[in-house]
Amino acid sequence: MSKSRGNVVNPDEMIEAFGADAVRLYEMFMGPLEAMKPWSVKGVEGVTRFLDRVWRLVVDEQGGTTPVDDAAPPEELVRLLHRTIRKVTEDIEALRFNTAIAQMMVFVNALTPLERRSRALIDPFVRVLSPFAPHLGEELWRRLGHAESLAHEPWPAWDPAMVVEDTVTVAIQVNGKLRATLELPRGADRAAAEAAALADERVRRHLDGGTVRNVIHVPDKLVNLVVAGK
Repeated sequence: MSKSRGNVVNPDEMIEAFGADAVRLYEMFMGPLEAMKPWSVKGVEGVTRFLDRVWRLVVDEQGGTTPVDDAAPPEELVRLLHRTIRKVTEDIEALRFNTAIAQMMVFVNALTPLERRSRALIDPFVRVLSPFAPHLGEELWRRLGHAESLAHEPWPAWDPAMVVEDTVTVAIQVNGKLRATLELPRGADRAAAEAAALADERVRRHLDGGTVRNVIHVPDKLVNLVVAGK
């Protein structure tokens, strides 16, 4: 933006139209801090819609608090929460605000379809959101029944055991050339990885009737089928 070109965006007008949290969040979501980024009003609108979805996790269309209970949430959502806390924590330390926000969007999208939300998911997420949208965070924290300010709450911790993915992407090679990638259970042994590779149509096409003489297996990373007779 340039004053001489007359294309400066007045931040006061943007805050009046969309709110301080939306403008703050959009500026962090535009891209890496060191990169030049064009301002887009549509981008602010998109971030505003995200904040609206966050609001609806706790507040219904009539302005009342939606059901938030103490029931144990599904394990896959607990794992997603812990991955989100880890991602946001690491990204804040590295000043990668845009990717931290992207991860929070993934989390909110997963919770939005639920009719009831577990406090075990909502409370930590609001704390994670608060540095990015402090006004919204404080209001949601109050709506969740907390008397003290969110500013006095500790940062949520993530459990390393909960962020380990159940599956890994394994490269499948034939004579050293990549022919496919497969999602396999983490820790799959050589026999299971080899069987999965040989069952894949993309791999079989490159065997050409040859005989598998050896299998090089790097757990959770690579299966290389050494084929003779090609």
